[in-house]
Amino acid sequence: MKKIGILGGTFNPPHHGHLLIAYEVLNKAGLDEIWFMPNQEPPHKAKSLVVTNQDRLNMLSLATKGHPNFNIQTIELERQGRSYTYDTMQLLTKSYSEHQFYFIIGADMIEYLPKWYKIDELLELVTFIGVRRPSYSHETTYPVQYVDVPSMDVSSSMIRERLKEGKTVRYLLPDQVIEYIKEKQLYGT
Repeated sequence: MKKIGILGGTFNPPHHGHLLIAYEVLNKAGLDEIWFMPNQEPPHKAKSLVVTNQDRLNMLSLATKGHPNFNIQTIELERQGRSYTYDTMQLLTKSYSEHQFYFIIGADMIEYLPKWYKIDELLELVTFIGVRRPSYSHETTYPVQYVDVPSMDVSSSMIRERLKEGKTVRYLLPDQVIEYIKEKQLYGT
């Protein structure tokens, strides 16, 4: 049985922080693969994408290219409307019954677990892996495996703001992603 880590997000754009989390969890939790799963419309965020789903997918492909254990799962991009982890994981566990799924969440989401849609049913489908981050409470009554990841204070919103202001994003994004952003003139570049 393959152990698959699911790392969801908007990846708008995908940055080195995403890759660092994926790599550390892959190795420290003993997983076989990490599936990056771009969201269509996460329930907890206002819809604010400034690029197309295809651009996000292309950038994610460039960012993960060359790592044999990194894959992209597009199930949430293929569905319309609000996307709940429970619904997605129900579909994935039916389609990949030979896999064991681990859902990777940041410390900010650990605190939010009691508010997740159908959290008790979701716990029957996945094991949560929580990424520790400074200044967040990691306490929860729900079962969460923890992985320590080196702190990298970078976010997609910070990168978008820098690009809009014409500031450098070197070493925050993979070079191929930076080139793609420039070529497609994304984020105000």
